Order: sequence, then structure tokens, then C-alpha cells
Amino acid sequence: MKELHFKIIVIALVFSCGATEKPLKNIAKANAGTSSYGYWQQHVDYDMEIDMDVNTYQYKGKQKLVYTNNSPDVLNRVYYHLYFNAFQPGSEMDVRSRTIADPSAKIGDRISKLNPNEIGYIKVNSLNQNGSPLKYETVGTVLEVSLNKPIQPGEIVTFDMVFDAQVPVQIRRSGRNNKEGVTLSMAQWYPKLAEYDDEGWHADPYIAREFHGVWGNFDVKISIDKNYVVGGTGYLQGEPEVKSGTKIYHFKAPKVHDFTWAADPDFIHDTYQVPNGPLLHFYYKKTMDQEYLDNWKKLQPDTAKLMQFFSDNVGKYPYKQYSVIQGGDGGMEYAMCTLITGERNYRSLLGVTSHEMAHTWFQFLLASNEAKHEWMDEGFTSYISSLATNSLRGNNSSNPFASSYRGYIGLAKSGYEQPLTTHADRYSYNQVYGAAAYSKGSVFLAQLGYVIGEENLKATIKRYFKDFAFKHPKPMDIIRTAEKITDLELDWYLIDFAQTTNTIDYGIKSVEGNKIELQRIGLMPMPIDLSVTYTDGSVEEFYIPLQMMRGEKPTTATIIKDWPWAMPTYTFNTKKSVKSVEIDPSQMMADVERGNNTFVISK
Repeated sequence: MKELHFKIIVIALVFSCGATEKPLKNIAKANAGTSSYGYWQQHVDYDMEIDMDVNTYQYKGKQKLVYTNNSPDVLNRVYYHLYFNAFQPGSEMDVRSRTIADPSAKIGDRISKLNPNEIGYIKVNSLNQNGSPLKYETVGTVLEVSLNKPIQPGEIVTFDMVFDAQVPVQIRRSGRNNKEGVTLSMAQWYPKLAEYDDEGWHADPYIAREFHGVWGNFDVKISIDKNYVVGGTGYLQGEPEVKSGTKIYHFKAPKVHDFTWAADPDFIHDTYQVPNGPLLHFYYKKTMDQEYLDNWKKLQPDTAKLMQFFSDNVGKYPYKQYSVIQGGDGGMEYAMCTLITGERNYRSLLGVTSHEMAHTWFQFLLASNEAKHEWMDEGFTSYISSLATNSLRGNNSSNPFASSYRGYIGLAKSGYEQPLTTHADRYSYNQVYGAAAYSKGSVFLAQLGYVIGEENLKATIKRYFKDFAFKHPKPMDIIRTAEKITDLELDWYLIDFAQTTNTIDYGIKSVEGNKIELQRIGLMPMPIDLSVTYTDGSVEEFYIPLQMMRGEKPTTATIIKDWPWAMPTYTFNTKKSVKSVEIDPSQMMADVERGNNTFVISK
């Protein structure tokens, strides 16, 4: 088999922002139901009671789900995700991990070796629609439900469910007794109603990675051994009630699309107030070595700085709190919290916290469908976390996205690239997924700044948040936002960079006296920044607009005639004799062959 010629470059750093309850209510109200533009999204209200046995790692659950059909469609069926069922020998996650060419080291063949008391499962015992029993079938990680009565447009329906579940040995994100000894990492642990939108149902099986959920409100009561400390999504409703050796934690989480928690008897619980922002919570094991305990203390003020960075550069964090919790198998974002492994050097600890926190904006507030548009959450998160890292270090890098560019260009030249329209589970290699979602996704935004100008990009990101927070934006939404900010035509950028594997490659064909001839070698069009050094030592910057863009970015460079994409070459004359020429001196254009971007006249 041909070797892969690139490495995944996953940039991990991020931020969050300030919060009060009022902005949350205002945004939630503005985005509820249908809009004047015809946009609609479904709504759920979860009321759950969980009784956890920390000795058997099994729990019993009751769930009342009030579902509002804001769609214009009649729904004859509904679907629930049963994510814990993935952690069973023979599951799709198990088989995929054992058959993909480059399996994740975290999974490998571990699921296939689980004993019955180590597997995960969610077993639905009963399900009613408005009090009437329903017929349903468990198909892997999806519960297929036939309704007794179709749900009409605008109708509100109540589903009542009783279920049993077992927490799997920690393998991927969720589970018990992770490698650092955290007892319970409870992510994707409850029967979760699948999303239905203008593209239909999204009842994807849990095979490898990403998620999608319905916006709503959660009211969750967790009964657990009294010695355990619990943290996660939502606001704790008073001190936990103690009864017969158990504690009952009561959480409420407004306007989220998931609910996650973690628990351990050895958790330290610290808080740190962000100035004019939310209260940060930190949960980490007191049994760690002193080096790691010190790192978790040091992390707290830096996390506040990151959150302030996001508030300034994306949009204000709308909740009253955010929790950083030791748990899981690395780092994974959830509503109002993240689970991260904690036994790290400080640079790594800050990095993973930053990256996962950034996901609060790019997927938990701007809730794109991660399964279909994984690059919109991983890539955009990598982009903004790179900026945050650079800011914390005093803005000492002229291109904080350099590693993302290297990762993408390595992918583009590897022969294994798949377009960003590929479903997250359908990449041929995990490495290809990583380079596409993280690196190319980050370059998508960074390079958009090259196309429209950095100030326009900053305005685009803020407008994108303002218009699409608490919604489910799609790729065209970020492009249309940029078009509204700039009055430029930008659909070509989305088409070529995200929907194909076309590459950018421009070169200098010849320089004779004051005549410069450029050539387009790759299929993807771009406007061109060009730096010319004359024989007298002076330098002039030129800007060649892309004709199909129907305009120019703000620039102080000399603007010359448009370059129509179909024309393979472009010629123009300068006013003085030329010594050297460089295409894109900023290196913010993802040209896959930079060797032909410079030309020096030999004496």
C-alpha cells in the first residue's frame, strides 16, 4: 500500500467569553421557531432522572421529552441515538476500527475484547407518545420508533421513556475508569432524539466521531453515591440533597443541544470568576502528582484570558458558567463544559483546554452538523484557537496558521485527499480526516482573510455569530455572511476549496525587462498579491483582482486589471525594470507549489 506522505496537524488552543442570563434569553427568543426568512428548527425539552450505581456502573433512567415540531412537515417516525451501544463487540464502531487502514490508537481492537460487564448499552424498556405505548426497534446505536399518530406541523408531543444502561470501560470519549482514574465520564449517555431539519432526519449511527443535536432545555436529576463530586452541563439547583447514602444533583441547562457530566470521589472543585463574564469551574483529581495539581491551578487565570479573547473576537459567551473537567480520553467539547485528560505538561494542558473551549463557539453555539460539515467546527476552532495562542504569546508569529497550511498542503499533495463534503465517518483514512477537518478547515478561514481582507474577515466572524448563534448554520451561511460584509461574490471560493479537491498553484512564467507573465497551473482561482522589486531597489505591491469575484479587497497595493479564471496566463508591464517578483509574500494563499512563486533576474 502506498504510504501516506503527510501528518495530521491538529492545532489545539482556544477560548470562551463572558456571560449573563439576559443575552441568552434574547438570542434564544430571536431564534425560536420559524423566521421571516423561512428558517425553522425543532425544539426539545428533556426532563430526566438518573439513578447511578457506582459499584456496577449501571444506571436506571426516566426521561420525559417534550418535542415541538416547528417544521412544515408531518412526521410519521422519530429516531433516538443510543450512543453507548457502540461499545459492544461487533458494533459498527468496533468493526470500522478493526478494518480501517489506520485505526485510532484509542480504539484499535479494544471494543472486540470487552466482557459483558465492560460493554456499554442503553436498553429502552418502554416508550409512550402522549401516554400511548409505541412500537420501536433498537438497530445498533439508533432506536427506530413508529408513531401511533403522526406529529403535525406546529404540534407539541410528549414522549415518556424508561431505560436501563451500563457505562462502558472508557475507550472513546465516554466511559468509566479512564487511564487517569476518573470514575465516570458521562458523555452521550442518554437516549438522544435525532435532529430533523430541512434535509430530513439525521439518525447517523455512532461509528467514529461527530454529533448533531436538537436545541432545547434540560432538567436533569442525578442520584449517586454521596461521596462523589459531580460537574457538567447546566446550573446546579442548590446544594445536592442527601438521602440514605446518596446525593441527588439537580441541574438545569437552558438552550443547549446536549448534556454531559462527570463524577469522581476524588475531584477537587475550584471556581474562578471571569471579569464581566461567567464563573469558571474546574474539576480535577486530588490524587495526581503535585506537578499536575500545580498546572491545574495555573490553568485557571489563563482560561479566563482565553474566554475573554473569544468574547472579544467571536461573540459574548451567553451562559453564566463554564466547566473544565478531568475525564474522557483526550479532549472533547460539550455544552457548557469540556472533558480533558489532566496529567499533562502545562503547554499541553492549556492547549487542549483552549481548543475544546473554542468549540463552545464553533459547534455548540454555531451548531453546524459535525457529521456533514466537520471542518466547520474543527477547522474554525483550530483557526480561532491559533489566534488566541498567538495573542497569549504576545502576537509573536506573523502567520499563526503556518502549521495548518503545512498540514493542508501535505494532504493536497499526498494523493489521498477527499473533499470537505465527505461525511466525517466516510474518510478512507483517519489521517485524511484529521488533515481535512482540522488543517484545511482552518486554512478555509485564514485564506478567506487573504481573499477579502483581514478586517472584513473579523467583521464576518462577528456577524456570523450574531446571525447564527443558537441555530444550525451550513457552509453557505459563512460565505453569504462574508458577501454581505464585502459586497463581493464568493461562491466560487466555497465551491473550489470545500466541495472539490482542486488546488491553488500560480507561478511566474517569465520576466523580461518590465514585462511580467504569470500562469495559473492549478484549477482553483484566486486573486493575486504580487510584490515586485525593481532594479533601483524600490518595491511596489500589486493586486490582481479575480474577475469572478466582482470586486477587490481593501488594499494599499496598486490595483491592475482583472484576471479571468479561464485564461491560463496573465501579462502586465511595470513602469520600471524588474529585479525580482514574488507571488503572495504573506504566504496566506494555500499555493501547493511555492517553488514557482518567486523569480529573480540573474545578472
